[in-house]
Amino acid sequence: MGQSVSVTLPVGVAAPPLSVASTAVLGAASGLSAKIKLDRMSVYYGAFLAVAEVSLPVYAHQITAIIGPSGCGKSTLLRALNRMNDLIPRARLTGKVWLDDQDIYAPEMDVVDIRRRVGMVFQRPNPFPKSIYDNVAYGPRLYDRIPKSELDEMVERSLRRAALWDEVKDKLKQSGMALSGGQQQRLCIARAIAVEPEVILMDEPCSALDPVATLKIEELMQELETDYTIVIVTHNMQQAARVSDYTAMMMMRPDRAGQVIEFDVTTKIFTRPSDKRTEDYVTGRFG
Repeated sequence: MGQSVSVTLPVGVAAPPLSVASTAVLGAASGLSAKIKLDRMSVYYGAFLAVAEVSLPVYAHQITAIIGPSGCGKSTLLRALNRMNDLIPRARLTGKVWLDDQDIYAPEMDVVDIRRRVGMVFQRPNPFPKSIYDNVAYGPRLYDRIPKSELDEMVERSLRRAALWDEVKDKLKQSGMALSGGQQQRLCIARAIAVEPEVILMDEPCSALDPVATLKIEELMQELETDYTIVIVTHNMQQAARVSDYTAMMMMRPDRAGQVIEFDVTTKIFTRPSDKRTEDYVTGRFG
């Protein structure tokens, strides 16, 4: 866990924007470097402001949880980190999203490459209607990142990283859709890491899973943060408290725009939050 670096707001006050420079100061205070930096980032769907002026660091090799009530823009914020919102008609973004020292929304950026570097695991397992082997090999084949002779090794390595190899090593030719829900989600994680991303985004990855499968995914996330930066959206407060290092709390403003009202070390968010609304939410008083 890093040093406390609070970003808090008075009730009813819009988020004061942080500059890139002040974000760097937060990183220095925590002793960590920011893999992703959001600087005054806002997301619109047509004229509707969905997420308002978020400035936030996502620290390298840490798990950052995004929590908050339904409809406050958590998934919209998450999708902004690898330009998935580009696929939504009339969606647009203002401000900056930096991946290392690159503005991922700059015109010259290759969107396909951004989504390789920043992979995503969705709420419900979505294996392709292909074999287990072909699910994992799909990305490397698409990106031509490794020769065919190395595919077997890559598939095994990715399945091992996803804690799935021992369960499927004798049925790699079977359909990925024949696996259990928890196994399918781990297959999707293996598929995501097969292209060697730098960041993994997870949008409610356990919401469709039973408690046993959820525990396996949580244990996997904590193992993976050694090699990857992870951002997870979750409604499960216990899960956020168990697995994340840092937590961003989102709320909806009166104009229905989502904003980050507090960002801090997870232990502080759940034990000594600075914003009364955060305390009310994490203790179950509302939301």
